[in-house]
Amino acid sequence: MPDASPASREIEARRALEHRLGRLADSFVIDWRAHCTSTNSALIEATPADDGFIHVLIADRQSAGRGRRGRQWLSWDDGSLTFSALWRFAPGAPVPAGLSLVAGLALARALEELGAQGVQLKWPNDVLIHGDKLAGILVELLPGRGRTPAAVIGIGINLQLPADAQVPEQRGVTDLAHALDTAPPTRATVLAAVLAELRSLLDTYAAAGFVALRDAWQQRNAFADLPVCISGEAETLQGICRGVDEDGALLLETAVGMRRVLVGDVSLRAGGGGQA
Repeated sequence: MPDASPASREIEARRALEHRLGRLADSFVIDWRAHCTSTNSALIEATPADDGFIHVLIADRQSAGRGRRGRQWLSWDDGSLTFSALWRFAPGAPVPAGLSLVAGLALARALEELGAQGVQLKWPNDVLIHGDKLAGILVELLPGRGRTPAAVIGIGINLQLPADAQVPEQRGVTDLAHALDTAPPTRATVLAAVLAELRSLLDTYAAAGFVALRDAWQQRNAFADLPVCISGEAETLQGICRGVDEDGALLLETAVGMRRVLVGDVSLRAGGGGQA
């Protein structure tokens, strides 16, 4: 019997996801594709109408996936889950603070529900398992231009990487298959769990801001009270990571006092007892 066509496989995958979502499926518009250059770019370049739904674009394979600060996000056929969700916030609302942290918390909670142990959050956009990177997040804001302001939240998760997978400039990488005691769940199962948490936490965030979720993020902070180095575009800072404030900025205790850090790459300082 011949293999199903790519189009029929995507239809089947979308139906499996909607089944997993149950009644929550009515909140989403799902577009599942075999191939896409970048799910974030696709949603930005062809932004769906403001119809009250959360639009989600999933790609089995990305040829030009993007990470923070212009980095490439690598993915593997059948080994990764890459998708983006378009979320709109209230007209006239200020630029949302801490949105990437909210997405990271939603992802962490979903992974924990699936049975993953040792889930950690690395400011501002990575999800780790015992110090190794499992997933990354890229949040991009869309200008209003007379429309309801919106953000595209891109997420990439390593499900089961090939043995020879290599990620440049990343010292520790893991996948969900190594984080579970059982066989890894299907993409539809993982995606349904993440989308359900994302919708729930975004509703909380819209109503009360990041402050309502700050403590939950702090509990999973990978570098809590550890000596870290923050590499930014203009300077490099060193100090003790004291968590995040009510706007999602990193709090760094330095020799000259507490600093709020809005952008940068965080790593443990030499002798800090782990890896970035």
